[in-house]
Amino acid sequence: MFRLPPPRLAATLAAAVLAPLTLWAASPLVAGGEPTAEQLQSQISGQKAREQSLASAAERLARLEQALSADIAVLERRLGEVRDDLARGEAQLAGTQADLRTERARVQRLRRKLALSRTLLARRLREQYTASNADLVSLLLSARSLSDLLEQGEFLRRLQRNDERIVGNVRDARAEAQDAARRLASLEKRQRDAVIAVQRREAALSRMNAILQARRQSLASARAAREAALRNTRAGRQEAERQLNRLLAERARAAMSVGPGGPWAIPWPIVQCESGGQNLPPNWAGASGYYQFMPATWKLMGGSTPHAYQASKAEQDRLAAKLWAGGAGARNWDCFALVSDQ
Repeated sequence: MFRLPPPRLAATLAAAVLAPLTLWAASPLVAGGEPTAEQLQSQISGQKAREQSLASAAERLARLEQALSADIAVLERRLGEVRDDLARGEAQLAGTQADLRTERARVQRLRRKLALSRTLLARRLREQYTASNADLVSLLLSARSLSDLLEQGEFLRRLQRNDERIVGNVRDARAEAQDAARRLASLEKRQRDAVIAVQRREAALSRMNAILQARRQSLASARAAREAALRNTRAGRQEAERQLNRLLAERARAAMSVGPGGPWAIPWPIVQCESGGQNLPPNWAGASGYYQFMPATWKLMGGSTPHAYQASKAEQDRLAAKLWAGGAGARNWDCFALVSDQ
């Protein structure tokens, strides 16, 4: 509604327009390098978008971390089972090795015993061979009867068979011990191979577990970093919102301040810009009154007079407040664009 005034009002309106604009420009709301409301709103919007992005990233990382933790739990369970198998295999191998050492020691003892038995048998055979004639003569001479002779001969034969049986028993025991030692050696090899296989599996699972643990740690670190960035961004956004609220509150106080002749139904700077706070008669375009209503607008709003300046201030205030509509109709006044930074 701002129109060029007639010459007689030029000086008055020039002063009225320049004064509020000068004060508005010097206001701390935009002076001293402080951000404007639009800059703060843009900053808040950008930070909210960044918050959403960081929150989404943190949630994705948390889900990945949870899934990886489940995989690690499965792997650790399998690793525990493999380590149990390894412990059992090592225990069995140790038992087999102990049995093998025992059997090998037994073989050595039987070998020594067999050697001794063979030595004794050979010595007895030599003695019997060298003394066979004398023994036979002595046997014949010493025998008191035929039955006595037969009995002593049978005794010698039994003695010889007993020696041979001892040697045979020792030989059989040695063969049995050697066979047991061979079986144990074969069993030891199989068990050692099995233990080595389990050890390799345990080593592979341990490497996998270490890799997954490192990856989980990396995910946790990344999630912590994003959560920290999210906290910082949220703090920055909250500070910007506080600044914006303070700025808007200061602007509202400044806009609704009571100027000369007030109170006013619309912000005082607009009244200053439009009429200088005076009940002006129609200008060249027809706008009049404190709020510079155009005749058509005045009539549309329900004005009781042909022109706004002809009505009381109370009526002008009432209809201006109706047109202002809490700020929704602010752009009905041209000066609104001049005194606001929107």
